[in-house]
Amino acid sequence: MNLNHLQYFRVLAKLEHYTQAAEQLSITQPSLSHAIASLEKDLGTSLFEKHGRNIRLTKHGRFFLTYVENALDELALGEKKLRELTNQTNGSIELGFIYTLGASFIPHLITEFSKHETHQNIRFSFGQGNTKQLIQDLKSEKYDLALCSYVENEPDIEFIPITQQELVMIVPPQHPLAQKETIDLNETIDYPFISFNKESGVRKIIDSLFNAANIHPTIRCEVEEDTAVAGLVSVNYGIAIIPRIPFLEQFNVKILPITNPKHERYIYLASVRNQYVTPSITAFKDFLLSHSQTLLENTKK
Repeated sequence: MNLNHLQYFRVLAKLEHYTQAAEQLSITQPSLSHAIASLEKDLGTSLFEKHGRNIRLTKHGRFFLTYVENALDELALGEKKLRELTNQTNGSIELGFIYTLGASFIPHLITEFSKHETHQNIRFSFGQGNTKQLIQDLKSEKYDLALCSYVENEPDIEFIPITQQELVMIVPPQHPLAQKETIDLNETIDYPFISFNKESGVRKIIDSLFNAANIHPTIRCEVEEDTAVAGLVSVNYGIAIIPRIPFLEQFNVKILPITNPKHERYIYLASVRNQYVTPSITAFKDFLLSHSQTLLENTKK
Protein backbone atom coordinates (compact mmCIF):
# COMPACT_ATOMS: atom_id res chain seq x y z
CA MET A 1 0.00 0.00 0.00
CA ASN A 2 1.51 3.30 -1.14
CA LEU A 3 1.68 6.16 1.37
CA ASN A 4 1.13 8.74 -1.36
CA HIS A 5 -2.02 6.91 -2.43
CA LEU A 6 -3.37 7.22 1.11
CA GLN A 7 -2.66 10.95 1.10
CA TYR A 8 -4.38 11.29 -2.28
CA PHE A 9 -7.34 9.33 -0.95
CA ARG A 10 -7.75 11.67 2.01
CA VAL A 11 -7.72 14.79 -0.16
CA LEU A 12 -10.15 13.31 -2.68
CA ALA A 13 -12.46 12.16 0.12
CA LYS A 14 -12.57 15.74 1.41
CA LEU A 15 -13.16 17.46 -1.94
CA GLU A 16 -15.16 14.70 -3.67
CA HIS A 17 -13.98 16.06 -7.03
CA TYR A 18 -11.14 14.60 -9.10
CA THR A 19 -10.14 17.81 -10.89
CA GLN A 20 -10.04 19.92 -7.71
CA ALA A 21 -8.19 17.20 -5.79
CA ALA A 22 -5.60 16.79 -8.56
CA GLU A 23 -4.99 20.56 -8.61
CA GLN A 24 -4.54 20.67 -4.82
CA LEU A 25 -2.16 17.73 -4.96
CA SER A 26 -0.25 19.21 -7.94
CA ILE A 27 -0.65 16.03 -10.00
CA THR A 28 -2.58 15.23 -13.14
CA GLN A 29 -6.10 13.91 -12.97
CA PRO A 30 -5.13 10.63 -14.73
CA SER A 31 -2.37 10.11 -12.15
CA LEU A 32 -4.89 10.62 -9.35
CA SER A 33 -7.38 8.26 -10.97
CA HIS A 34 -4.67 5.62 -11.40
CA ALA A 35 -3.59 5.99 -7.75
CA ILE A 36 -7.13 5.56 -6.42
CA ALA A 37 -7.75 2.59 -8.72
CA SER A 38 -4.54 0.98 -7.48
CA LEU A 39 -5.57 1.57 -3.85
CA GLU A 40 -9.00 0.07 -4.45
CA LYS A 41 -7.37 -2.94 -6.09
CA ASP A 42 -5.09 -3.43 -3.06
CA LEU A 43 -8.08 -3.21 -0.71
CA GLY A 44 -10.40 -5.31 -2.84
CA THR A 45 -13.26 -2.82 -2.64
CA SER A 46 -14.57 0.45 -4.11
CA LEU A 47 -13.86 3.55 -2.07
CA PHE A 48 -15.80 6.04 -4.22
CA GLU A 49 -18.95 6.01 -6.29
CA LYS A 50 -20.35 8.50 -8.83
CA HIS A 51 -22.75 11.08 -7.51
CA GLY A 52 -24.00 13.28 -10.35
CA ARG A 53 -20.98 15.03 -11.81
CA ASN A 54 -19.00 14.47 -8.65
CA ILE A 55 -18.11 11.47 -6.52
CA ARG A 56 -18.72 10.47 -2.94
CA LEU A 57 -17.34 7.91 -0.51
CA THR A 58 -18.88 4.48 -0.39
CA LYS A 59 -19.73 2.88 2.95
CA HIS A 60 -16.39 1.12 2.87
CA GLY A 61 -14.66 4.36 1.90
CA ARG A 62 -16.09 6.18 4.92
CA PHE A 63 -15.02 3.32 7.16
CA PHE A 64 -11.48 3.33 5.76
CA LEU A 65 -11.14 7.13 5.87
CA THR A 66 -11.20 7.22 9.67
CA TYR A 67 -8.19 4.93 9.88
CA VAL A 68 -6.33 6.71 7.12
CA GLU A 69 -6.76 10.08 8.80
CA ASN A 70 -5.60 8.70 12.15
CA ALA A 71 -2.60 7.03 10.57
CA LEU A 72 -1.53 10.06 8.54
CA ASP A 73 -2.00 12.35 11.55
CA GLU A 74 0.16 10.05 13.67
CA LEU A 75 2.85 9.96 10.99
CA ALA A 76 2.83 13.76 10.76
CA LEU A 77 3.11 14.03 14.55
CA GLY A 78 5.94 11.51 14.58
CA GLU A 79 7.80 13.44 11.91
CA LYS A 80 7.34 16.69 13.84
CA LYS A 81 8.60 15.18 17.10
CA LEU A 82 11.51 13.46 15.38
CA ARG A 83 12.60 16.76 13.87
CA GLU A 84 12.38 18.34 17.31
CA LEU A 85 14.46 15.54 18.82
CA THR A 86 17.15 15.85 16.15
CA ASN A 87 17.29 19.63 16.18
CA GLN A 88 20.46 21.06 17.75
CA THR A 89 18.56 23.77 19.59
CA ASN A 90 15.40 21.85 20.52
CA GLY A 91 16.53 18.25 20.94
CA SER A 92 16.58 15.93 23.92
CA ILE A 93 19.33 13.96 25.66
CA GLU A 94 19.04 10.82 27.76
CA LEU A 95 21.90 11.03 30.28
CA GLY A 96 22.83 8.37 32.80
CA PHE A 97 25.29 8.94 35.64
CA ILE A 98 26.66 7.28 38.75
CA TYR A 99 25.12 8.16 42.09
CA THR A 100 28.04 10.25 43.38
CA LEU A 101 27.53 12.87 40.63
CA GLY A 102 23.86 13.60 41.33
CA ALA A 103 24.04 16.02 44.23
CA SER A 104 26.37 18.65 42.79
CA PHE A 105 28.29 17.80 39.63
CA ILE A 106 25.34 17.14 37.31
CA PRO A 107 23.27 20.19 38.41
CA HIS A 108 26.31 22.44 37.97
CA LEU A 109 27.17 20.89 34.60
CA ILE A 110 23.66 21.28 33.18
CA THR A 111 23.41 24.84 34.47
CA GLU A 112 26.63 25.80 32.69
CA PHE A 113 25.59 24.05 29.48
CA SER A 114 22.18 25.73 29.48
CA LYS A 115 23.70 29.20 29.77
CA HIS A 116 24.49 29.05 26.06
CA GLU A 117 21.64 30.57 24.07
CA THR A 118 21.57 27.72 21.54
CA HIS A 119 21.30 25.12 24.34
CA GLN A 120 18.46 26.58 26.37
CA ASN A 121 15.70 24.55 24.72
CA ILE A 122 17.53 21.21 24.86
CA ARG A 123 15.72 18.88 27.25
CA PHE A 124 17.33 16.26 29.49
CA SER A 125 16.08 12.99 30.92
CA PHE A 126 18.28 11.67 33.72
CA GLY A 127 18.86 8.27 35.21
CA GLN A 128 21.22 6.98 37.90
CA GLY A 129 22.84 3.64 38.53
CA ASN A 130 26.11 1.84 39.08
CA THR A 131 28.64 1.71 36.28
CA LYS A 132 27.83 -1.84 35.18
CA GLN A 133 24.14 -1.04 34.81
CA LEU A 134 24.84 2.24 33.01
CA ILE A 135 26.98 0.47 30.41
CA GLN A 136 24.25 -2.10 29.81
CA ASP A 137 21.71 0.70 29.43
CA LEU A 138 23.97 2.49 26.95
CA LYS A 139 24.11 -0.63 24.81
CA SER A 140 20.32 -1.03 24.92
CA GLU A 141 19.94 2.66 23.93
CA LYS A 142 18.19 3.65 27.15
CA TYR A 143 20.82 6.40 27.46
CA ASP A 144 22.61 8.43 24.83
CA LEU A 145 25.58 9.17 27.09
CA ALA A 146 26.74 8.08 30.52
CA LEU A 147 29.12 9.49 33.14
CA CYS A 148 30.69 6.60 35.01
CA SER A 149 33.84 4.66 35.82
CA TYR A 150 36.04 2.97 33.24
CA VAL A 151 35.21 -0.64 32.42
CA GLU A 152 37.68 -3.03 30.81
CA ASN A 153 36.82 -5.34 27.92
CA GLU A 154 34.12 -3.10 26.48
CA PRO A 155 35.32 -2.59 22.90
CA ASP A 156 32.00 -1.11 21.76
CA ILE A 157 32.13 1.67 24.35
CA GLU A 158 34.29 4.77 24.09
CA PHE A 159 35.53 6.11 27.45
CA ILE A 160 36.89 9.67 27.68
CA PRO A 161 38.12 11.02 31.05
CA ILE A 162 36.45 14.31 31.94
CA THR A 163 37.00 14.85 35.67
CA GLN A 164 38.44 13.36 38.84
CA GLN A 165 37.07 12.49 42.26
CA GLU A 166 39.27 12.27 45.34
CA LEU A 167 38.72 9.19 47.47
CA VAL A 168 38.61 9.80 51.22
CA MET A 169 38.10 7.80 54.38
CA ILE A 170 35.03 8.57 56.49
CA VAL A 171 34.71 7.49 60.11
CA PRO A 172 32.22 8.24 62.91
CA PRO A 173 33.18 11.25 65.08
CA GLN A 174 33.66 9.00 68.13
CA HIS A 175 35.87 6.53 66.27
CA PRO A 176 39.55 6.19 67.33
CA LEU A 177 40.65 7.22 63.82
CA ALA A 178 38.67 10.47 64.11
CA GLN A 179 41.60 11.88 66.08
CA LYS A 180 43.60 12.01 62.86
CA GLU A 181 43.59 14.60 60.06
CA THR A 182 44.83 12.24 57.33
CA ILE A 183 44.95 8.47 57.05
CA ASP A 184 47.28 5.73 55.87
CA LEU A 185 45.28 2.63 54.97
CA ASN A 186 47.64 0.55 57.07
CA GLU A 187 46.10 2.28 60.10
CA THR A 188 42.66 0.86 59.30
CA ILE A 189 43.45 -2.85 59.39
CA ASP A 190 41.70 -3.47 62.74
CA TYR A 191 38.36 -1.91 61.80
CA PRO A 192 35.37 -3.26 59.81
CA PHE A 193 34.44 -1.57 56.55
CA ILE A 194 31.24 -0.66 54.75
CA SER A 195 31.88 -1.20 51.06
CA PHE A 196 30.29 -0.46 47.72
CA ASN A 197 29.02 -3.60 46.03
CA LYS A 198 30.96 -5.30 43.26
CA GLU A 199 28.72 -3.77 40.56
CA SER A 200 30.00 -0.29 41.45
CA GLY A 201 32.80 1.18 39.36
CA VAL A 202 34.51 2.67 42.40
CA ARG A 203 34.71 -0.74 44.13
CA LYS A 204 37.49 -1.88 41.80
CA ILE A 205 39.57 1.21 42.62
CA ILE A 206 39.02 0.77 46.36
CA ASP A 207 40.02 -2.90 46.14
CA SER A 208 43.19 -1.87 44.30
CA LEU A 209 44.07 0.48 47.17
CA PHE A 210 43.76 -2.36 49.66
CA ASN A 211 45.87 -4.58 47.42
CA ALA A 212 48.53 -1.89 47.15
CA ALA A 213 48.61 -1.63 50.95
CA ASN A 214 48.54 -5.45 51.29
CA ILE A 215 45.40 -5.25 53.43
CA HIS A 216 42.52 -7.71 53.51
CA PRO A 217 39.72 -5.63 55.03
CA THR A 218 36.84 -7.01 57.04
CA ILE A 219 33.76 -5.96 55.07
CA ARG A 220 30.73 -5.76 57.31
CA CYS A 221 28.27 -5.03 54.50
CA GLU A 222 28.05 -3.95 50.85
CA VAL A 223 25.71 -1.30 49.49
CA GLU A 224 25.07 0.29 46.11
CA GLU A 225 24.51 3.95 46.83
CA ASP A 226 26.86 6.50 48.42
CA THR A 227 24.37 8.11 50.80
CA ALA A 228 23.73 4.68 52.31
CA VAL A 229 27.48 4.28 52.88
CA ALA A 230 27.72 7.65 54.64
CA GLY A 231 24.58 6.98 56.68
CA LEU A 232 25.87 3.65 57.97
CA VAL A 233 29.21 5.20 58.90
CA SER A 234 27.45 8.01 60.77
CA VAL A 235 25.75 5.47 63.08
CA ASN A 236 29.07 3.74 63.78
CA TYR A 237 28.34 0.59 61.76
CA GLY A 238 31.80 0.73 60.19
CA ILE A 239 34.24 2.95 58.30
CA ALA A 240 34.40 3.47 54.56
CA ILE A 241 36.29 4.78 51.56
CA ILE A 242 34.11 7.00 49.42
CA PRO A 243 34.48 9.74 46.77
CA ARG A 244 34.73 13.20 48.33
CA ILE A 245 31.48 14.83 47.29
CA PRO A 246 29.68 17.87 48.80
CA PHE A 247 26.88 15.97 50.51
CA LEU A 248 29.36 14.31 52.92
CA GLU A 249 29.34 17.54 54.91
CA GLN A 250 25.69 16.85 55.77
CA PHE A 251 26.52 13.60 57.58
CA ASN A 252 27.92 13.21 61.07
CA VAL A 253 31.25 11.77 59.91
CA LYS A 254 34.92 12.75 59.98
CA ILE A 255 36.49 13.07 56.53
CA LEU A 256 40.12 11.96 56.27
CA PRO A 257 42.24 12.41 53.12
CA ILE A 258 44.12 9.22 52.21
CA THR A 259 47.88 9.82 52.10
CA ASN A 260 48.87 6.24 51.31
CA PRO A 261 48.56 4.56 48.91
CA LYS A 262 48.34 7.23 46.22
CA HIS A 263 45.41 6.94 43.85
CA GLU A 264 43.55 8.53 40.94
CA ARG A 265 39.80 8.19 40.40
CA TYR A 266 38.57 9.42 37.01
CA ILE A 267 35.02 9.94 35.81
CA TYR A 268 34.53 9.07 32.15
CA LEU A 269 32.13 10.12 29.44
CA ALA A 270 30.92 6.82 27.97
CA SER A 271 29.19 6.43 24.61
CA VAL A 272 28.60 3.67 22.07
CA ARG A 273 31.15 3.72 19.26
CA ASN A 274 29.99 4.31 15.69
CA GLN A 275 26.43 5.08 16.76
CA TYR A 276 24.46 7.91 15.20
CA VAL A 277 24.02 10.85 17.54
CA THR A 278 21.71 13.81 17.14
CA PRO A 279 22.97 17.39 16.88
CA SER A 280 21.88 18.13 20.46
CA ILE A 281 23.84 15.14 21.80
CA THR A 282 26.86 16.22 19.79
CA ALA A 283 26.56 19.74 21.23
CA PHE A 284 26.49 18.41 24.80
CA LYS A 285 29.35 16.01 24.17
CA ASP A 286 31.46 18.78 22.62
CA PHE A 287 30.66 21.00 25.60
CA LEU A 288 31.80 18.30 28.02
CA LEU A 289 35.02 17.65 26.16
CA SER A 290 35.86 21.32 25.74
CA HIS A 291 35.36 21.86 29.48
CA SER A 292 37.03 18.64 30.64
CA GLN A 293 40.32 20.30 31.53
CA THR A 294 38.50 22.93 33.59
CA LEU A 295 36.53 20.21 35.33
CA LEU A 296 39.73 18.34 36.11
CA GLU A 297 41.39 21.46 37.49
CA ASN A 298 38.37 22.40 39.63
CA THR A 299 38.40 19.00 41.35
CA LYS A 300 41.99 19.57 42.46
CA LYS A 301 41.31 22.93 44.16
